[in-house]
Amino acid sequence: MQNYAHIMLATDFSDNSTLIADRAKALADSFKAKLSLLHVVDNLPIMDTAYGPDIPFDIDLTEELMKAAKIRLTKLAGQLGVPASNQWLEFGSPKLEIVRVAEENEVDLIVVGSHGRHGLALLLGSTANGVLHYAKCDVLAVRLKDD
Repeated sequence: MQNYAHIMLATDFSDNSTLIADRAKALADSFKAKLSLLHVVDNLPIMDTAYGPDIPFDIDLTEELMKAAKIRLTKLAGQLGVPASNQWLEFGSPKLEIVRVAEENEVDLIVVGSHGRHGLALLLGSTANGVLHYAKCDVLAVRLKDD
C-alpha cells in the first residue's frame, strides 16, 4: 500500500469538528502528507411561501453564510497549520462538492465525520455516505457518537 500524499479534511464545523480535525492532522503528520481543508456551505432551498415556490432565497444570506464560514475555516486552518493555498470554501451540495474538489486537487484520502445514522436519517442520506460512494479516492469516516 502506498502512503497518502494529500489528505483533505471536509469539515462541517459541528461540535465534533475538533476530533475529526485532530484525526486528519495526525494522519497527515504520520504520512508526511499535505493537509487541506474544505467546508461546503449547503445550498438549502429557503423560500418565503407567501411569494410562491419559485422565489429563491436572498443572495445576501448566502454571502453572510460564506463570510462566516471563511472566518471559521481560516481559524481552523491556523490551528492545524494549513496554508491558505490548501483551504477551500465552496457553495452547493456538500457530498458533490467534496468529491469534485478532491478529484480536482488529486486528494488521495478524504476525512469526514459520520454519525452512523439509521432509519429516516439513513434514507435521507448523509454527506459521509455520499462521499464514500462517489469518491474516487479513499475515505475515512470518523465515527462520532450521537448524544
